[in-house]
This record gives sequence, C-alpha cells and structure tokens, in this order.
Amino acid sequence: MRLYLLISLGFILSCSSVKKTDAQIGNQLLKDVEVLSSDAYEGRKTGTKGAEMARIYIESRFKEIGLKTLPALGNYEIPFSFKDNKGNTIQGKNLIAYVEGKTENAIVISAHYDHVGIINNEIYNGADDNASGVATLLKIAAYYTKNKPDHTLIFAAFDAEEMGLRGSQVFVANPPMAIDRIKLNINMDMISHNDKGELYACGTFKYPQLKPYVFSENTKIKIRLGHDDPKLGGADWTNQSDHSAFNKKDIPFIYFGVEDHKDYHKATDEFKNINTAFFINASNAILEITKRLDSKLYIKAIIKEKKTID
Repeated sequence: MRLYLLISLGFILSCSSVKKTDAQIGNQLLKDVEVLSSDAYEGRKTGTKGAEMARIYIESRFKEIGLKTLPALGNYEIPFSFKDNKGNTIQGKNLIAYVEGKTENAIVISAHYDHVGIINNEIYNGADDNASGVATLLKIAAYYTKNKPDHTLIFAAFDAEEMGLRGSQVFVANPPMAIDRIKLNINMDMISHNDKGELYACGTFKYPQLKPYVFSENTKIKIRLGHDDPKLGGADWTNQSDHSAFNKKDIPFIYFGVEDHKDYHKATDEFKNINTAFFINASNAILEITKRLDSKLYIKAIIKEKKTID
C-alpha cells in the first residue's frame, strides 16, 4: 500500500499549478486516464485499496484545480454503504465538489471512477470505462474554475456504478441542495474508444428541448443522437449509467458515451488501447456543449419548457 501511495503521490507532485496551454491541457487529460487505469490501481473496484488510491488521486486533482468542497461537508467525500448480491456490506465514497455560478440553479457534471477490479488474476484497468469520463470531468472543472459559469456546477465522481449505479442513487436520494435546483445532469461514461469518430449524446428523446445545444463545431468528431428510445430495448441507454438516477427524478440529462467495443469490460481496456485523438476531440466537444448548456439562453429555455409542461 505504501508503495502504491508513493506512486500516486509522484504523479500528483508532477502536476504543474501554472496556467496550461492547450497542448498541456491535452497532455493532462491523457495523463489522468493513464494514471487511473494503471496496474497500481488494481481496477478501482469499490471497497478496495485501488478505489482508495483513485480517490486520493482525484481529490488531489480537485485541490490542484481549485474546486470547492460543499459547505455542509468540509471535504470532498460522501461515504455510503450497501449490500452486494452476496449479502456483504460494501463501503463506497462519492467525491463531490463545486464551482459557484451566477445563479443558484445547478448542473451536475458526473462520471463514475470505479471499475471491476481483478478477475481471474487479471487487472481490469478500465481506461475507457471510466477513467476517460473522470479525466474529462477534471478538464471541465479546470475550465470553470477560471471562467465563472452561469449555473452552479456540481462535479460528482461517483462510486459503485459497476455495482448497480449505487453512488448516483445515493446522491439523488440525499442531494446537497434542493432537488428542484438541479436543472440538468451531464454524465460521461466511456468516451475514449471509438474507431469511427462517433460520440453519442443520449437524452434528447425524452428531453427534446436539449437538441439545439447538442452539436459540435469540431468536424473531427461526429456527435450522434440516439440510444434513448425505450423501443430499442437493450440498446436504450437511458438507465444504463449514472444519469438514470437523475432521469427517474425527471431531471433532464445528456449522457455522453460510445458504443460497446472489443475491449469493453475486458482486461484489454487499457490506456494503450484508447483512441487518443478521438478522446481529445470528444473531450473538447463535451466541454463545448457544456458551455452552451450552461448559458443563460439554456436557463430561459428550461423555464419556458417547464411553463409549457405545466
């Protein structure tokens, strides 16, 4: 454990606090994935030392970026427990931080940091699933600590997604603010591995008011809408990641992800097998769309949509 912590701290200390260029931001994005999906983290399974190491790293990045802790907590961690399918009690921890906006309305930006651990003596590193989402969450957070958002932005690194979306369910059941203040969830889960340059944005089927905001001006990536029609059965992703908990409270969501690939939930989901150019473009596109959704224009559209529904 001591050796693992030294490795983690080595990565932490190598991070620079000076203003970064676009190239440095891209390097940091890839570095975050590489660190979190390294063998030292043993697949980040909830309740293991690998998950604890992941928390140490993510919290160190939260601090480096300058994210605030929720006043009621005094730290980034929200612990919870649950029973697994064998009846064992599992301890999990969500990591929650925020950037204060110009209004009290909030957007939750989320990604799960856990994966499935070690299976048959093989480490399932989970580079795409979901170190990629966490790395992009950190990138978006770094942008908004330097550029005040219109909404208050809650950054949530959820635990125990792989064990039944536990972390996000705990968060929504005990939100850090009045639930009606949360106007949107932007969730990222598997966004670094696609050979066709396609990133799906799921959620506009139920929430069509989001469609005008979900596109990218970057021609190197294709934003596809879909995987959110209940008629699709198993290909409907509406309840397949942490955005599900928000959707069940009728909170609009956009879920960014790729279709399953050859390394999905396999030991080969390693840093060396992600598509780095695609990932950088995907991450940039998600930030671009987030900026659009954070705008005052979006707030007005949501208010108008609610009045129409009422």
